[in-house]
Amino acid sequence: MTVVDEVLTVEEAAGRMKMSVRYVRRLVAQRRIAFHKVGRSVRLKASDVDAHVNAGRVEPLTASEVWSGLRSVA
Repeated sequence: MTVVDEVLTVEEAAGRMKMSVRYVRRLVAQRRIAFHKVGRSVRLKASDVDAHVNAGRVEPLTASEVWSGLRSVA
């Protein structure tokens, strides 16, 4: 059994990311996210949208990392 990745419109991708349609269109225009052209339409795989969101993850700093960073400035 094969699992087919869901294909989204630009509007659906924007809704999934909780961002504007304009932002998603900019990502496509700048080729910062993988997409597929179907005729004149643009489609994005749900896994590509999720990967783009996960790529922007920033891990929190611990208190010791904050203090060690301040010591190196002085």
